[in-house]
Amino acid sequence: MFELLKAGGILMVPIVACSILALAIVLERFWTLRASRVAPPQTINELWRSIRKKELNSRKLKTLQGSSPLGRVLASGLMNARHGREIMKESIEHEASQVIHELERFLNPLGTVATITPLLGLLGTVIGMIKVFAEIQLAGVGDAGNLAGGISEALITTAAGLSIAIPALICHRYFIRRVDELVVGMEQEAIKLVEVVHGDREIAEEGA
Repeated sequence: MFELLKAGGILMVPIVACSILALAIVLERFWTLRASRVAPPQTINELWRSIRKKELNSRKLKTLQGSSPLGRVLASGLMNARHGREIMKESIEHEASQVIHELERFLNPLGTVATITPLLGLLGTVIGMIKVFAEIQLAGVGDAGNLAGGISEALITTAAGLSIAIPALICHRYFIRRVDELVVGMEQEAIKLVEVVHGDREIAEEGA
């Protein structure tokens, strides 16, 4: 592997750095964007149970706020529920915007890696071909070894760039879709909460 990286030339350094960055982001986002972490069902069930039994107090609100990103959004709305429907909705929207920003963290760098690694590979191709033609100009086409080295460098960097960019792009699209799904789920729970608090919806025995 080291010989392969060495044969790719200096541009293999940023390409390898991009691969390490992409892998770290992918692993971190897979861990962070789990539904059981962002919107755990037990937290929602406990909230509806507390509202139904009229046992919701400041201590339980603090627990809800620290339980999950969805808990933060719902707790923000409940803390301002006494000020009316519009203020409650504004509080939910404000907190939700911060939560969404955190859910989308590192997705831009991942998209950047997916974009620049093919360009780095292409740059390596250009540099490799420049070396090939420079060798031809100096020594003619008789030295096949030097010519092959330049072509090999061009092909290695191109392949390395694409092999990193393709999975990075797939993961980037997947995480964007995952965030959208989580946000839709949080919006639905927030709408239920507003309607329940202001008397527009009854809480069923098993939840809202």
